[in-house]
Amino acid sequence: MEATEKKSRLGFVVAGLLIGILVAAMDNTIVATAMGSIVADLGGLDKFVWVTSAYMVTEMAGMPIFGKLSDMYGRKRFFVFGLFTFLLGSILCGTAQNIEQLAIYRAIQGIGGGALMPIAFTIVFDIFPPEQRGKMGGLFGAVFGLSSIFGPLLGAYLTDYIDWRWVFYINLPLGAVSLAFILLFYKESVSHAKQRIDWAGAITLVGAVICLLFALELGGNKFEWNSAVILGLFAGFAVLLAAFLIIEKRAAEPIISFEMFKVRLYSSSTLIAMFSAAAFIVATLYIPIFIQGVQGGSATNSGLLLLPMMLGTVVASQIGAQSAMRTSYRNVMLVSGIVLVIGTALLTTLGTDTSRLMITIFMIVAGLGVGASFSVLGMAAIHHFDETKRGAANSTIAFIRSLGMAVGITIFGIIQRNLFQGKLTELFGGQGTGAGAQMPNAELLRDPRALLSPETRAMIPSDVVHTISDALASSISGTFVWALVPAVLSLLAVLLMSNERILIPKKAKEAPKAAKSGA
Repeated sequence: MEATEKKSRLGFVVAGLLIGILVAAMDNTIVATAMGSIVADLGGLDKFVWVTSAYMVTEMAGMPIFGKLSDMYGRKRFFVFGLFTFLLGSILCGTAQNIEQLAIYRAIQGIGGGALMPIAFTIVFDIFPPEQRGKMGGLFGAVFGLSSIFGPLLGAYLTDYIDWRWVFYINLPLGAVSLAFILLFYKESVSHAKQRIDWAGAITLVGAVICLLFALELGGNKFEWNSAVILGLFAGFAVLLAAFLIIEKRAAEPIISFEMFKVRLYSSSTLIAMFSAAAFIVATLYIPIFIQGVQGGSATNSGLLLLPMMLGTVVASQIGAQSAMRTSYRNVMLVSGIVLVIGTALLTTLGTDTSRLMITIFMIVAGLGVGASFSVLGMAAIHHFDETKRGAANSTIAFIRSLGMAVGITIFGIIQRNLFQGKLTELFGGQGTGAGAQMPNAELLRDPRALLSPETRAMIPSDVVHTISDALASSISGTFVWALVPAVLSLLAVLLMSNERILIPKKAKEAPKAAKSGA
């Protein structure tokens, strides 16, 4: 009876954690889908970038800090704090009357999101023994992976059929359920290490992240890359990063411990997380643009077309985590890394004549290649650390994964734009403005998003649409060629992993046999 009650209680805890991860992880993608409607309603086209940047900055900066605090003072209080803050931010975002308010409220949301994801993964490893971590790691990794694809689908639906404010309000019922489950059913019993908070390290880390992400977000958009503002932000990042490294090296209990990176399995896992995330984000960004801009699909259809990638990610996350129970993390990630390289290589062949079936196959392969990283790397990250360091270990790898995505978005965005504009110049023989004169707006030639609306495509002469589609397809396939770089680096990082595997206690192995013989 007691065992059944405990199992039931754990089920509610797992459900609460999964919902918390889902709402936090998909928040960036769900909002990105609604940005057009938000700007149309609130105005501030020149400031909309702050809406996404504010969330990303506070979320990333908070990850390692909350992870460390959860080691020091307990997981439950900081998970609950993160969820409450996230929901408060969601309510405020839904009531925003201008773009400046929305950016501030998104920053509040991001603070909560920074606590939710890393602590949720850590709680799972606290409450489940080694023999069950494969199953749980696969489940949580699958939810994290599919959130980046499910977000745009939900965002497009809510924006088209209800109202963009529901992109934020949808978090409330989900978050309330998560909050209730954790408050009522999670009984924390893990010991924690009471230490002094490294305030200097926290402040310099937050400052460095703010400078870097705003430089990446604003550079090439609101300001030129060689402008004083962008150069100043990069300089600020370099100075604050150097200060952070010096402080952490001397701190008694640093926010990010360099000692963790002396563990080969941990340091190699963080490298894999960073590079695989950079390769994965290219697929999630540019496959929808390809479907809409080259093949003329709608926003909703392009989101639905990403479902095969979601399927591949979920399946690989589950298989990878279960396989890690039978063989080393290194062997699992080696297969995953090879499949990711193959999937990315297939995407380099995209062209105007590529069929929907082939795109679907390419996405499934890419999803299979990245899925295991969402589950297995979390298991590998905490392998050598006890409960007093798991929060820091998990949050640091989550921070580095998010950093890989953020940097990847910027770098590959620059590559794609340059390839696109270069191809247009080549195709139009340097007469881009002349061709553009046939269209309602000459800017359509220089912006791939111009082709994303079927209404806009209908206003452009068919021969011009065909020419620009060729240029867009070429630029996207060329971007995937460059995405092979992080994919290959991710595979090389796998080779650096040591050969550990999960050690299951003998009692745990014998229990199923005893139960079977008893039956």
